[in-house]
Amino acid sequence: MKVRTIFLSDIHLGTRGCQAERLIDFLRNHEAEKLFLVGDIIDFWAMKRSIHWTPAQNTVVQKILRRARHGEQVMLIPGNHDEALREYHNVAFGDILVANEHVHIAADGRRYLVIHGDEFDQVTRHHRWLAVLGDVGYNLLVRANVWVAWLRRTFGIADYWSLAGYAKRRVKRAVSFIFDFEDAVMHAVRERGLDGVICGHIHSAAIRDVEGMTYINCGDWVDSCTAIVEHMNGRMELLHSWQPAAASAANDGGAQSFATHSSLSSK
Repeated sequence: MKVRTIFLSDIHLGTRGCQAERLIDFLRNHEAEKLFLVGDIIDFWAMKRSIHWTPAQNTVVQKILRRARHGEQVMLIPGNHDEALREYHNVAFGDILVANEHVHIAADGRRYLVIHGDEFDQVTRHHRWLAVLGDVGYNLLVRANVWVAWLRRTFGIADYWSLAGYAKRRVKRAVSFIFDFEDAVMHAVRERGLDGVICGHIHSAAIRDVEGMTYINCGDWVDSCTAIVEHMNGRMELLHSWQPAAASAANDGGAQSFATHSSLSSK
């Protein structure tokens, strides 16, 4: 399937939770003119504690480098887990450009701020120790989810369910974290006169209209395994990796292996 742009965030290479095999399947089935890596691609935080680097994670890196060499425009926008790369703003490593943020002009003319988003997270900005503690707890839930998935398969329960995702949604709903984050991001977008934002950071994939602007979150490749794609007409679509495709292939005339989660057509 050929699309205009792919947006991926929160891959967390170097960790046990990274779903590299699913990402390889996605990259194998989706070609693009542009690829944005929207932060937390390599998890330097986790790698300070321990490194879990698999052959599949090597393959992810190789596929991204190969796409850049073959003419796909690849931009890396660092997040808080790979914040060391922010020192290299506007520096190109081979065929990959590092930028702290970017304004992406879609095919329909809409302008999106592409940014990881951690600067709008008050916990990450002002209570780093608490953010690190929460990261450790989240990684423990991701590890426990491996056993939960095994038990569900053993008892013939085929549909996808995530212990980490469930706990994350319950906690963040209780403290209104996601809503506060979205409000802060959209306030910044409104002040800059842009049409929307494409971000990551909170591992909560979404495409949502907010008072005429568009909030888009790429999700992650630890728990939900989601990606944002821009079609040739500027339509933005959120794809999941864990169930067969249906609507997207029908809408755009191409076969693909990812399911349509949500989409937003050009206005």
